[in-house]
Amino acid sequence: QQQLVESGGGLVQAGGSLRLSCAASGRTFSNHAVGWFRRAPGKEREFVATISWSGGSTIYSESVKDRFTVSRDNAKKTVYLQMNSLKPEDTAIYYCAAGLGSTTSRDYVYWGQGTQVTVSS
Repeated sequence: QQQLVESGGGLVQAGGSLRLSCAASGRTFSNHAVGWFRRAPGKEREFVATISWSGGSTIYSESVKDRFTVSRDNAKKTVYLQMNSLKPEDTAIYYCAAGLGSTTSRDYVYWGQGTQVTVSS
């Protein structure tokens, strides 16, 4: 079975940075993507970013594209989400998920448990 584990969430002041990690186990991710999604209080889960394990292509939501960077380390089967210039509206539970590169959560099969990111004003 495929497992995904997020880490790196926490508390940070506005303007600060965090790096989230998504570690995969149990299956190779060749020809698969890893997406980042988040769920803010009172809102639906929304797309943040995705990266292809094999091709290195990335997609970002408009709200984060100038501030967040998704990267990968295939040897470690880990995907990172570097979050800079954090804003209070970035506060959410962040999830990583394995799929085929879609920006919609329904197209991902394997999900991590989520990690809380809280950005104070």
